[in-house]
Amino acid sequence: MPRPLLLCLGLLAATPAMATGFTTAAEVKPILMATQSSWVAVRKFNGQDLLYFTQIESWRCGVQQIAFKVNGDPEQLFKFMEPCYEGTPAPNAFKLDSHLPYVAFPLDSLTSVEVTVTFGDGSTQTANFERSQIELQ
Repeated sequence: MPRPLLLCLGLLAATPAMATGFTTAAEVKPILMATQSSWVAVRKFNGQDLLYFTQIESWRCGVQQIAFKVNGDPEQLFKFMEPCYEGTPAPNAFKLDSHLPYVAFPLDSLTSVEVTVTFGDGSTQTANFERSQIELQ
């Protein structure tokens, strides 16, 4: 009898007891740690610098808070995170038409960003980025 593809690849298939939809810190922290270089992005658009938090927001159900500093200025909270839709098949889905996954700054004003993610278990991780590392072309 052929083995399921997931088992052939050395991966475990999630059972209903294991699957929570990536809604806890234990589930999302490894993903966000592995993708830390993509946490934020900046692009010039419509005469502004837009600082995007899309990568972190994609796993927001296991995230309690996103704080950031731009150019060493005082820390700010990213207040626009869409809610987690627990109890649905896709709890981290983006559903709000009015949701903006970015913060706007004056054009060419953003030179560096420090981001601190507080996970649902209270642990934190901080990453620093220079504009050249995160600017979209």
